Amino acid sequence: MGPARLRAEDPVSIGDFKILGRLGAGGFGTVYLGLTPGGRKVAVKTVHRHVADSEGFRARFRREVEALRRAGGFFTAPLVDADPTAELPWLATEYVPGPDLGTVVTRGGPLAPEALWRLGAGLCEALATLHGAGLVHRDLKPSNVLLVPDGPRVIDFGMASLADATRLTVTHEAAGTPGYVAPNSCAACAASAPRRTSSP
Repeated sequence: MGPARLRAEDPVSIGDFKILGRLGAGGFGTVYLGLTPGGRKVAVKTVHRHVADSEGFRARFRREVEALRRAGGFFTAPLVDADPTAELPWLATEYVPGPDLGTVVTRGGPLAPEALWRLGAGLCEALATLHGAGLVHRDLKPSNVLLVPDGPRVIDFGMASLADATRLTVTHEAAGTPGYVAPNSCAACAASAPRRTSSP
């Protein structure tokens, strides 16, 4: 499935990249398919204007850029360029031309045992590498795992934490996606978890 067509309000370029289409959008920003001057495809993530003026969000965006730099590229989409200080902050990574895990399972059903074992092994390698670099992803879910022939790629480091940096998450703020985040890591999830009661 290719990128969606650009809308009237979308940019035609970001940084040095020509924008070709939309890859996705969320509450905080949009991801575009871009092209380098030399013709290589990149994924360009930028934020919506209504959050760009928040210093807290800019700090989180800077943290995401640093996380991508540390993560390297073997198990992720490597960082190509970024400008967290731009009027609309943006970052560009190598474009990974593979579907996400959620889409694959929704369309094709459960993975075959061999493919499942290969995916599990690839994700273990990816997480071990990230943790070795002092990173905790904190939002690992099917839509953040891209499947390509040589193994899974973990993407979207917007919630990642760095072991040697000050935490940005404030008290009672949910970090991650409900349903995938550890129940003890956010107040909202913990509040909805069933409570054990002692036997009479």
